[in-house]
Amino acid sequence: MSNLDSLFPGFKGHWIDGPVGRIFARVGGEGPPVVLIHGFPQTHAEWHTIAPELAKTHTVVCPDLRGYGWSAAPHGDGGKATYSKRGSGEDIVAAMQALGHLRFAVVGHDRGARIGYRLALDHPGRVERLALLDIMPTISMWEGMNAMRAMQVYHWTFLAQPEPVPERLLKTDPIPWLDHCIASWTKAKTLDAFDPLAMESYRESFNDPARIHSACEDYRAGATTDPEHDRIDLAAGKRILCPVLALWGDAGIPGKGASPLDLWRATFAPQAEGQAIDSGHFLPEENPAATLAALTPFLAAPAN
Repeated sequence: MSNLDSLFPGFKGHWIDGPVGRIFARVGGEGPPVVLIHGFPQTHAEWHTIAPELAKTHTVVCPDLRGYGWSAAPHGDGGKATYSKRGSGEDIVAAMQALGHLRFAVVGHDRGARIGYRLALDHPGRVERLALLDIMPTISMWEGMNAMRAMQVYHWTFLAQPEPVPERLLKTDPIPWLDHCIASWTKAKTLDAFDPLAMESYRESFNDPARIHSACEDYRAGATTDPEHDRIDLAAGKRILCPVLALWGDAGIPGKGASPLDLWRATFAPQAEGQAIDSGHFLPEENPAATLAALTPFLAAPAN
């Protein structure tokens, strides 16, 4: 744990009881609370550049999601509830409440952004504003799936296969697969943008068979339970009530099709604003300066 301390100066580690076990989170700064939710295949370490800057004006909370990093990794239920975005969102509510924050801003990347928008739909009284980094709605991803997108998001269908096939294949040699995925989703197609300590954190997490299983369960839920939750809410006319900022990499997957902003406005967030960032998928690490330049005024804007 101490190796990562240097990436988060002034932050303190917390272990917080959640619905399925303990959640680890780093907390730093003072001011309005904002939770930064990481994506796959990463840990809270992905925020090591963004978090200290935001902590100058905010209380910043960086948790490890259930099944990732140092948080609890319960065995899943085939993608039903345990690793649904709704289930993981309950950890965020529990952690923020335990830290004294009933209402807070959410910044999510990748899977963390999917948890973020589910959280805003399920707990509208909790989320004051929501920033979504490099995703489109889950239901839009599946409904827009074609051969080109299936090749881009090959991991969606691979990891979602029934247990134990992907787990068995991955645990034989997980790190080369992890490194390939991360590099292939960057604009430069390299690992150059990533701090060595952050990469060590990602590799350590993904080298654990229990967390490989958690990642597979995350994607099993993403192929079944999560889009069904989306479908139900869309049919009921449910929308995100708070301000929404959508950011995406101009070389990322969301930037290679229909406008992410148009998709958010047509589905859950008609009020969404946003822009492309000069980046691949990993905005907080590939281009933290431009990401911060977009996030800072959004988080500082007066509440409605």
